[in-house]
Amino acid sequence: MAASSQSGSSQSGSSKKFWLLGGGILLVIALYTGGWFYAASALKTTVLKAIAPRDQAGVTGECSDIEFRGYPFRIGLFCSKVDVDDNVNGVSASFGALRSAAQVYAPGNIVWELDSPAEIRTTNGLSISAQWTDLQASLATRLRGINRSSTAIDGLKATAVSSYTGQTISFDAARTEIHLRQNSGDLDGAISVQDANTAIKDWPQIFPKFSASIDLTVAGKAGLIDGSDPSGLNGASGELRRIVADIGDGKVMTLTGPFSFDEQGLLSGKFKLEIEQLGPWGHSLKQAFPDVASTVDTATKLLKSLAGGKDKVSVDLVVDHGNATVSGFIPLGRIPPI
Repeated sequence: MAASSQSGSSQSGSSKKFWLLGGGILLVIALYTGGWFYAASALKTTVLKAIAPRDQAGVTGECSDIEFRGYPFRIGLFCSKVDVDDNVNGVSASFGALRSAAQVYAPGNIVWELDSPAEIRTTNGLSISAQWTDLQASLATRLRGINRSSTAIDGLKATAVSSYTGQTISFDAARTEIHLRQNSGDLDGAISVQDANTAIKDWPQIFPKFSASIDLTVAGKAGLIDGSDPSGLNGASGELRRIVADIGDGKVMTLTGPFSFDEQGLLSGKFKLEIEQLGPWGHSLKQAFPDVASTVDTATKLLKSLAGGKDKVSVDLVVDHGNATVSGFIPLGRIPPI
């Protein structure tokens, strides 16, 4: 009897351990599944912020036919269409299919692809349509939101139309790259376009394909990368390390210097402008803007005299609350607020 009692007690203990082990496994699976879907939802929010970097009331982003895939080892988000509405600024946008993914062991490192076409419309009558052959991007998140992002677009073709003026501007580029990162509270940005072309309807096609790049830092504006900074560029300042525009045949223009925007969005700054092949640049400008040909001639002669007759010139470009001048006394015109 004692042996029988001990055997029954042993079986009961083994059964209890089995159920405890099974319950523990189920609990772990349930927690993991819940964490997976939470991470998938966070993935959706992060990617939509990267597409439309806003974090305020009145701005919404929606994925159509949303699917979460990749469980259990990969987090994937698929949408057939992306729509963004900014009721505050009167902007709406739609994009093609979205595919994004992250590994479960590194959910903060996300890669995503977005298909064309894109349509952007504003209440002031501006509409932009764009297509591309390939758009791939990556981003990394930290405790303070998106830490850095990189986007590469191949075969971009875009057209902007104003319903008020009837003006149409077309732009295309073989490759476009956009790199942004937080840097101790500042925002570092680098943007480049290769083999780009801009055409304005009913204007002469003057400029050949060009390449351009910009490298800058905006102080204290790291939140612009994901929209967590609500004030935008108004009141911001920074350093323009380099803007380079190259239209071939040695015609290169470079701009560097500090800049700032006032609360109304007007630009101020003291920049160093370097122009190589000044004569050919002036010729291209006169063909593009014949109404200001005499002004271009005067400016070209003055700049050449400052450069000692050489075709490479370096001058100070001063902008004071939107008013641009060369060396502070040769007026160039007014730059509108951002």
